[in-house]
Amino acid sequence: MSSATGLAPLGSTLRVLEPAPHVLAFYDGRVPGVRLHGAQENWLDDGAYALGIASYAVLDGEEALVYDTHVSLAHARIIRETLETRGARRIRVVLSHWHDDHVAGNEVFADCEIIANRETAALLAVHRARLEAGAPPICPLILPNLLFEQRLQLNIGSVPVMLFHMDIHSRDGTVALLPNGLLLAGDTLEDPITYVDEPDRLAIHLEGLERLAALGATRILPNHGTPEVIAGGGYGPALITATRLYVQQLLRLKAEPELAGLDLRTFAKAAFATGAVTYFEPYEAVHRRNVVAVVASNP
Repeated sequence: MSSATGLAPLGSTLRVLEPAPHVLAFYDGRVPGVRLHGAQENWLDDGAYALGIASYAVLDGEEALVYDTHVSLAHARIIRETLETRGARRIRVVLSHWHDDHVAGNEVFADCEIIANRETAALLAVHRARLEAGAPPICPLILPNLLFEQRLQLNIGSVPVMLFHMDIHSRDGTVALLPNGLLLAGDTLEDPITYVDEPDRLAIHLEGLERLAALGATRILPNHGTPEVIAGGGYGPALITATRLYVQQLLRLKAEPELAGLDLRTFAKAAFATGAVTYFEPYEAVHRRNVVAVVASNP
């Protein structure tokens, strides 16, 4: 239902999914014709919401771990209220990386342990003024208060969670490996294609994808994906293969500039052929942006 402004109230289209035992997915977006913030282009409506976004939580007894605080304080409050209603008394937060749609709800968890790798903490500090003055603003931006390097073992009740620093999508990625090979992937993987934030470091990100594959995940829950697949338990490891094929294609642009004119279906034909990803029209704009960024980064 839309408000008098013509915008849907923040959190009104949020869906709570249960993709695995002890795991909740807080999914919003991919709702045609609906906007949350405003008519002008903004990171919330035209990025996260248009593409669809999930934050996750691991819950066992009185302990919970929130993996990203979502796109607004209202979303974060729903996450916290849901967990507390289900019995959580100690809540910790992990940030998958520094980008706005993953940290916007941090203030709701300001009294909690907020965990991030050192790269994430440094990048949040560097970009703090921009994030706090953004559209919509994240103000105040609450910074992490527990930092780690490379990896960190946590126990959420009886559920072991291993955090790994991954240099994919952005240099500060953190993924979470749960029992039975379930991986919370943040933005290291997306359906159907990755969003290129560091075009000059794609070769490094490609190496990162090999490291990610070596973790041996059997099911994958990305932050940006198809709600039906997430609700059904997530993606298979071929999602890593599809992402690798798309990144390899982007790296061909320097030697084969004619590839820049291809639409997403054609450019990413090999990725789609894996069957791991599904075409979604709003990603055409992501693809065009990716190509422009990669071409501009080539000397």
